[in-house]
Amino acid sequence: MPAKSADSMAGDSAFRLDGKMALVTGAGRGIGRAVALALAAAGAELVVVSRTPSELDEVACEIASGGGKARALPFDVTRSDAVRDAFAGLGRVDILVNNAGVNRPQPFLEVDEGTLDLLLGLNVRAAFIVAQNAARLMVAEGAGVIINVSSQMGHVGSERDRTVYVMTKHALEGLTKAMAVELAPKGVRVVSIAPTFVATPLSKPFLDHPDTRKWILDRIRSEAIWYCLASASSRLLRPPADSSQ
Repeated sequence: MPAKSADSMAGDSAFRLDGKMALVTGAGRGIGRAVALALAAAGAELVVVSRTPSELDEVACEIASGGGKARALPFDVTRSDAVRDAFAGLGRVDILVNNAGVNRPQPFLEVDEGTLDLLLGLNVRAAFIVAQNAARLMVAEGAGVIINVSSQMGHVGSERDRTVYVMTKHALEGLTKAMAVELAPKGVRVVSIAPTFVATPLSKPFLDHPDTRKWILDRIRSEAIWYCLASASSRLLRPPADSSQ
């Protein structure tokens, strides 16, 4: 079944967010941009965040051209003071899509401390600080939704030089579970989504590399084969229906 486009969701009465305020980090491009456009198409008012004003302006203009409302709010989510100031100026957030993240593949034995600090700083620490500030506003209102954008790498390992990235996404999954339990009684729902490889400006250099592309496609074929075998075996082992009833 093909994925719904932002325009098709706009006409889907089962998915409407009219009157809701949504903030998306890493919204200038890639997954964050697509999420912002989809939420706007569903009726939400958007606050789009990244470090690059020009990219945010393009997203906000596209939302406005479709009849939606969007505000570009450029700042660096790794700066705690900037995060606090930004949320203090908003007053209300109904939906947070905690999407900003980065990857810098290196073999485990060659990971430098700069890479370690970069990924932990953005993928874990900044995600925590952003979620904390959003949750404070949501708890005050007694309602809200926080969506942490994780990765399939938050559930598995990888032999392709991604130890630090895998670690940060496992951390985000753990954070999501702990936040969900603690904030649910306060009316705030916390979930994560875990995409696999998606063609974005961040992933393009990896996807364009012939060896990496072959590795990804081979894994897809392998998983498809196992799925088909599992489906076939379940049909073979299923007990026959009782014709006497």
